Amino acid sequence: METIVEINNLTKEFKGKRAVEDVSFSIKPGEVVAILGPNGAGKSTAILMMLGLLHPTSGTVSLFNQKPQEQKVRERIGVMLQQVSIMDALKVKELLALFRSYYPTPLSMEEMIRLTGMQGSELNRRTDKLSGGQKRRVSFALAMAGNPDLVFFDEPTVGMDSTARKQFWEKVRQHANAGKTVLFSTHYLQEADDVATRILLFNEGKLVADGSPASIKQRLLKKAVSFKMDGHFPKEQFLAMEHISDVSEEKGRIVIQTEDTDRVLSSLFSIEMPISDIAIDKGRLEDAFEQLTVEQGVS
Repeated sequence: METIVEINNLTKEFKGKRAVEDVSFSIKPGEVVAILGPNGAGKSTAILMMLGLLHPTSGTVSLFNQKPQEQKVRERIGVMLQQVSIMDALKVKELLALFRSYYPTPLSMEEMIRLTGMQGSELNRRTDKLSGGQKRRVSFALAMAGNPDLVFFDEPTVGMDSTARKQFWEKVRQHANAGKTVLFSTHYLQEADDVATRILLFNEGKLVADGSPASIKQRLLKKAVSFKMDGHFPKEQFLAMEHISDVSEEKGRIVIQTEDTDRVLSSLFSIEMPISDIAIDKGRLEDAFEQLTVEQGVS
């Protein structure tokens, strides 16, 4: 299987400060990879080096086993940056046709129009007359013009309403289901949790976590079983049970911290305690993100 992205010991320094430090990872076809991290973590610098727009201080980057600057590589990638900038003075349909001409096997004009969500007179509108949302949709279509095997999205849904955001990710999933590879950065952690098959978490220039959203949450977060209980709250009895790390009472509910919710539920049912309204909280990616970055020294 062809490796889509190969990063080895990648480092980038600016004026003696390391924005990216000794990072290594590889990405396979069909993966949907989210790059996460606080501001200044090195996400954008890493993406710019993958695009060949920045040269590493040390280490190597290859896309499709070639240097990012190679024309054959550029013909196989698509890019949608956070700051949308498209050519003025062209009509939308003219811009779409122009970008199609850059690629050997582009999407059909009909498919590109469908991606913009525009019809009729809108396609004859000059790009400088488009709204912010329309520009983002056109930018998405342009990123997909070459039917790319690898597409980069940098904060792609900033400014989109919930409906537009949902539609955008549905189209991205369709692209990934066709065997294509997607790499995106986002500050909307729920998007990464919902969409990504893998997360690369950067902090202070280093790659501090790499795995599926579920595996990262499982490794970093305590799970909880909570319920209502009639009568006395036997805290010591709960703490004596296996797989229970802490017990508390919060807003009329008993909350048990554990790494194995199934074992805790089995124990509770076996002793027939008067409990009701059971709920399981397996944690959120936001909590894992906060926990890991705090542990790494980020306030």
